[in-house]
Amino acid sequence: MKAVIHNKKKFEKPTSWLQLKNGRWISGSIQARLDEWYHKLFGEHMLKLGGLSCELLSHHCNIQHQVNLDIHNPLCNVIANQKNLPFLEKTFNAIIMSHQLDYCNNPHLVLREVDRVMIDDGYLILTGFNPISFAGLAGWIPWRKKNLLQNKYMFTPYRLKEWLTLLNYQVIHCDLYALFPMQYYQNIWTWFENNLGDWSTPIRSLYFIVARKRTYPIKPIKSHWELKRSLFPMNASYRLNKGKNWSSFVN
Repeated sequence: MKAVIHNKKKFEKPTSWLQLKNGRWISGSIQARLDEWYHKLFGEHMLKLGGLSCELLSHHCNIQHQVNLDIHNPLCNVIANQKNLPFLEKTFNAIIMSHQLDYCNNPHLVLREVDRVMIDDGYLILTGFNPISFAGLAGWIPWRKKNLLQNKYMFTPYRLKEWLTLLNYQVIHCDLYALFPMQYYQNIWTWFENNLGDWSTPIRSLYFIVARKRTYPIKPIKSHWELKRSLFPMNASYRLNKGKNWSSFVN
């Protein structure tokens, strides 16, 4: 796992989609993808981490007990820090983190906390911005200092896959979309993106990752150098002689 420089600077983290440019369209695109996965999630408890995740609807999810965790969003029902989750180990069957790692200066710690409270075979859903995209370039524009896109970290989906693999998560779905994350004339941009083909996938602005925690049982490895006991067939004369001795003993 590559080291991440933990900056002590406090980033302004958005707690509502209204604080992000084209936030309503971004949340709508994430909501459409979540609705396709809700029927695959089962269990007792689900955690929505962060204010942006709290605003995503989950009424159609099979998991009824849902916990919204944040500090400032009014929709949260648990107020706590993401780096120190107030839950026991292996509590949640599914966890949604929408654009949380983009504004986190210690993503390794957050992922370890999420892994701690996740049960075996649980689902983790991650969304965020791709730094190698138009959205990533927009964060470097100097005259947009008040834009929240400048106050963020960005990690490529491929780097997140490496981190998840080290935590024994299997990435079962990864969708990169929105080459042009613009709210207006979206039909035209979607048509243009589809005509470009797969070569534009690495530079699309948003990612939607679904990973599942895998726990493999530890089995002892048999040593191959151990000599196996060889079996020899018993000859017919030995069986006959043994039968005579047994009959004489009985008589």
